[in-house]
Amino acid sequence: MENFRRPSRPKENNEFVFGIRAVIEAIKAGKDVESIYVQRGLTGGIILELKALLKGSDIPVHNVPVEKLNRMTQKNHQGVIAVISAITFQKIEDIIPQIYEKGETPLVLILDGVTDVRNMGAIARTAACAGVHALIVPSKNSAQINADAIKTSAGALFSIPVCRHQSLHKVALYLQECGLQVVACTEKTNDLIYAPDYTAPTAIVMGSEDEGISNEIMRMANYLAKIPMSGEISSLNVSVSAGVILYEAIRQRQ
Repeated sequence: MENFRRPSRPKENNEFVFGIRAVIEAIKAGKDVESIYVQRGLTGGIILELKALLKGSDIPVHNVPVEKLNRMTQKNHQGVIAVISAITFQKIEDIIPQIYEKGETPLVLILDGVTDVRNMGAIARTAACAGVHALIVPSKNSAQINADAIKTSAGALFSIPVCRHQSLHKVALYLQECGLQVVACTEKTNDLIYAPDYTAPTAIVMGSEDEGISNEIMRMANYLAKIPMSGEISSLNVSVSAGVILYEAIRQRQ
């Protein structure tokens, strides 16, 4: 895992960039942007330049009322605020070849719709302890990697690669092309988490607690696997569930 550590000095809090031109320059400079907030109805040539720059990118954009921006800062934001990420996002396309080159068997974790920052941090901490090679999150409908997430992760989010992509479906297809099996952890199956062979290259998918894993991921997954339940409570917190299935994978690999 040491080859994947980020060279930059960790930042304790997310930073803001205010103003349309400043945000454009931050993106062009390669800053890792967590998200961008744009005032609804904003027009003009420069805002079109920003939208063109963002087209096809993995940066989440939120169209919000001006009151939202005013609550975020009292500075002259010109209708646009960018939140600079506390971490550097990486690309899974760069990571998978490196894992194979090292002679290791890939184990990655896909978080489909995990929006609670503390769950994100707890999952990252467990994943780092379990030797997971990378976390993959969607550009939208995902928890921000902010100070709370980093604190909950006990700093693990600075050491485990986090990859952000617009389409988890496309990422999962790419992983399958790279020889990874996709195991979706869901209660919508009769097969238990012990059935898949995790000694093979594997991508484990965890979904949100309210909606679970998206249908398109479920349809293309190689395996659906559920955690056995015998008590009156029928579900686990997603961070606990991630730990259970990850350590079944580790048990098989040892």
